[in-house]
Amino acid sequence: MVNFKEDENLQTLNHSCAHVLAQAVKHLYPQAKFWVGPVVAEGFYYDIDLGEEVIHEEDLAKIEKEMKKVCKSGKKIIRREISKAEALEEFKDDPYKLDLIQNLDDGEITVYDQGDFTDLCRGPHVDNVKLCRYFKIVKHSGVYWKGDSKNKVLQRIYGVCFPTPEELEAHLQLLEEAKERDHRKIGKDMQLFMVDDLVGRGLPMFLPKGYTVWQELENYIKAKERKLGYLHVMTPCVGTVNLYKTSGHWDHYKENMFPAMEMEGESFVLRPMNCPHHMMIYANRMHSYKDLPIRIGEIAHDFRFEASGTLKGIERGRHFCQNDAHLFVTPEQIKEEFSQVVNLIFDVYKDFNITDYRCVLSLRDPEDTEKYHQDDEMWNNAENALRDVMNDLGIPYTEEIGEAAFYGPKLDVNVKPAVGNEYTLSTCQLDFCLPAKFDLSYIDKDSNKKTPVVLHRAILGSLDRFMAYILEETKGNLPLWLAPTQVKVLPVKNDDAELFAYAEKVTKALEDVDVRVELDARSEKLGYRMREGQMQKVPYLLVLGNNEKNENTVTYRLHGQKETTTVTVDAFISMLQEAIADKRFV
Repeated sequence: MVNFKEDENLQTLNHSCAHVLAQAVKHLYPQAKFWVGPVVAEGFYYDIDLGEEVIHEEDLAKIEKEMKKVCKSGKKIIRREISKAEALEEFKDDPYKLDLIQNLDDGEITVYDQGDFTDLCRGPHVDNVKLCRYFKIVKHSGVYWKGDSKNKVLQRIYGVCFPTPEELEAHLQLLEEAKERDHRKIGKDMQLFMVDDLVGRGLPMFLPKGYTVWQELENYIKAKERKLGYLHVMTPCVGTVNLYKTSGHWDHYKENMFPAMEMEGESFVLRPMNCPHHMMIYANRMHSYKDLPIRIGEIAHDFRFEASGTLKGIERGRHFCQNDAHLFVTPEQIKEEFSQVVNLIFDVYKDFNITDYRCVLSLRDPEDTEKYHQDDEMWNNAENALRDVMNDLGIPYTEEIGEAAFYGPKLDVNVKPAVGNEYTLSTCQLDFCLPAKFDLSYIDKDSNKKTPVVLHRAILGSLDRFMAYILEETKGNLPLWLAPTQVKVLPVKNDDAELFAYAEKVTKALEDVDVRVELDARSEKLGYRMREGQMQKVPYLLVLGNNEKNENTVTYRLHGQKETTTVTVDAFISMLQEAIADKRFV
């Protein structure tokens, strides 16, 4: 997918097209007033006040038609420099432009003219509106002015613009692909999860089939962790404010947390992360160096008050479940344990056929004295320790300043999804800070009291985001072991008692070996039931007729294929069991 902010020429073209959009809107809605129209990674948008009118989907076509007229006019785009006083006079009837001008420094201000339209802008722009003719409006929405819910709602119209029709068409095809892969659409079609404003934005609810996928992911990662010596725990979703003051999260992370709740003289908050709870579990008893490493894992429910504009289905919500763990180690064990975490990450990626990723060493910004715990020696030791391990393992990585956690540097593994921008899926963070804050200790071989080092790590990241990633990568065509419904049984005739009895017998045989199976004997036609099974992306559709009943066989069709295969019931069950046990992904 094109990132419009990374190409200077595309930036200029799209910023110019935003002005074409504004001019067209002004022609159609003379009362329109304009806030800002920047270029963003996905193209451009303009925020517009239309008074009492609201843009609807059917209005976009007429706006596009008017934009084409503007482009066809071939008007030159002319830059002018005016004083702040002149700007205030020129835009005196537009409160949004006046707000912008009043916040500018005294001196020359630039405006751009294109025919009968003038806009406040620092530019640059293309020379002529006809250069913006290969465009498309892609969506619209309502937004609060300046992002403040106390302000008026403006109309935001998004678009894209390219130098050639071929580039535009290729991009629009990518957008269609993105729509088909959007996990929110897939989740709705497959009945996996839902959101409802009455419950709260950013608070997804997993439906039975979605929770089945969620549980399979939980069982998968826990089994791998147990083999590596992890001990799983369960801790509360709330904690006292004092817990987070001790950890430092209250000072460094409060703006991302839900407000405190006052009860019986104590202040509680919904937890945004789990490390303070796990620190307290470690502190519950004395430890010897012989006990370490201690690996505490949890599928933990966490809550963060993400801005409403960033919410996206189960990929980014205000409630999510982390595949979290904290490893308490001696300094001598850092390299081995960190290496084991990295190996586990790549082992999981191999299982899920994840190949497009990059490793990032996220470091602090030494100039930022607000975000990061102040201890230069600790930071230098921690960052050098991670560098040494990555270099010794021979893993390519890049370094990014200012992306560390407030308490220590981290390795982020960023995946590049089939559509959209990359994001972090897995992470491992090195922490010398929190163990000291919680006064954690162990007794070394010389009977001296020492402070352990902690590795914070999440392999699947959050189960929610990982599921969203897998849904989009596979377009919902989940592998057999992960599919919420693995087999759907479809008797050809739904009014044949003997055939229905055979369908029930086959269904029961599959249930007895823990295959997730549904019997669909509704009065709908077979073709309809098969299409529905295809839409729900069920891996195996079993079609049962008299031949299958008489010969104790089943005829199956794999999702996405037209060919059918007939085998005995026992052979079909054996085939399924083998595929499920192997956790084949493709």
